[in-house]
Amino acid sequence: MSNNSTPKPNSSPLIGQEFQRAALAARLNWLRAGVLGANDGIVSTAGLVMGVAAATTDSTAILVAGVAGLVAGSISMAGGEYTSVSAQKDSEKAALAKEREELASTPREELEELAWFYEQKGISKNLASQVAQELSTKNALQAHADAELGIDTDQHVSPSQAAFASFVAFASGSLLPLLAVTGPWIESRIQVTVIAVVTALAITGFVGAKIGGARPGRAVLRNVTISLLTMGVTYAIGSLVGTAI
Repeated sequence: MSNNSTPKPNSSPLIGQEFQRAALAARLNWLRAGVLGANDGIVSTAGLVMGVAAATTDSTAILVAGVAGLVAGSISMAGGEYTSVSAQKDSEKAALAKEREELASTPREELEELAWFYEQKGISKNLASQVAQELSTKNALQAHADAELGIDTDQHVSPSQAAFASFVAFASGSLLPLLAVTGPWIESRIQVTVIAVVTALAITGFVGAKIGGARPGRAVLRNVTISLLTMGVTYAIGSLVGTAI
């Protein structure tokens, strides 16, 4: 007689919730990275164009400097992200290879270890053993990778996707100060740029804090202070260099 109608233990919802939380955390990390990338683009390009605008009133020179900063910064961010994520991916592959060897050589010990990990999550010993057994029967490597290493074997990080996301985030952020400082409001370009940058960074600070579960006030104040300091210093240096030349 088939036992397919036998109710399954409550382990499935528990483990399912763990996977859902992990997936949500991964999406939030990508979103946070995008916000921070845009934030970097705003601050870096704003500092650059403010310095050049203080040294010269030539709109073409300001535009060229801003575009150069946007392109160089975006490529630099993308390259750094590609290198970082590639190293992470290599580490994950090495960890999975080691785990695969351990499962092949000491399966019993690995099963007990997996059950222990679920016990640490608050599951009773008997249920933890049952969950470990069921998951190991289905996909032992995936179960161990998730519990021990925090790695999803079905979703490896992509260096090219991470690099592209960083490039787009930085470039998008850089466009704001670039457009603000090269707009038709030539006589008030400095004031317009400062207002645009401060407003944008207040928004990114608020969004970033909400995503990370932190207090928005501190993040907004930190972003605004850093942006004002960056623009103030570069503007002062640009004024001195422009006067000297």
